[in-house]
Amino acid sequence: MSDIFVAFDLDDTLYKEIDFVKSGFRFISNKISSSSKEADARFVLMWKDYLSGNNVFERCCDWTNGKVGVNQLLEWYRFHKPLISLDSVTSDVLNVLKSHDITLGLITDGRSITQRNKIESLGIDKFIKNDNIIISEELGSEKPCEDNYCIIVNRNPDKKRFFYVGDNPLKDFISPNQMGWETIGVIDNGQNIHKQVPNKSPFEPTIWMSNVGELLDYLNIA
Repeated sequence: MSDIFVAFDLDDTLYKEIDFVKSGFRFISNKISSSSKEADARFVLMWKDYLSGNNVFERCCDWTNGKVGVNQLLEWYRFHKPLISLDSVTSDVLNVLKSHDITLGLITDGRSITQRNKIESLGIDKFIKNDNIIISEELGSEKPCEDNYCIIVNRNPDKKRFFYVGDNPLKDFISPNQMGWETIGVIDNGQNIHKQVPNKSPFEPTIWMSNVGELLDYLNIA
């Protein structure tokens, strides 16, 4: 049995969070439109508002003549079943790691229902046991709180090397660095929700990689 444990961040690490945003907007446009054509047109306008920094939901309220309020729109957005998927590189990496008997985990901030829906849509539960999925709302603490990482160590006493793969140098790597984990930062390809400037933060990972696929070379796994 491998003595390696690899934990991942979720948003903008295993998939691009912008895809969740688009899925949420598409879900809302379908809910408030009377036809697919109208829904398509409204989605385009919502996306333009988002890119322009405008309040997307105010426009949606106007379309419903106030029948649907912002709170309802937020609920639909946060708790819808997203149409998102792992890219082929990430899927291959998870399959290879699992085939080498490497235990995988997930440490993510966010609402329980929202993150669980993402996990289900992405099929991550095929690779990671529920005991090794840490969601901040369920635990009661967010990264960089050390508790979110300690629970992984405590649940996996047979592991000797711990890795954390994330994207946000402001919170992802602080605690695992202090705990002696090896940390891997995935460089933003221009699509991340929260922009990063690698090598400009006081909380840098052990190494930056251009994509999750480079993890296999780092671990010397073919």
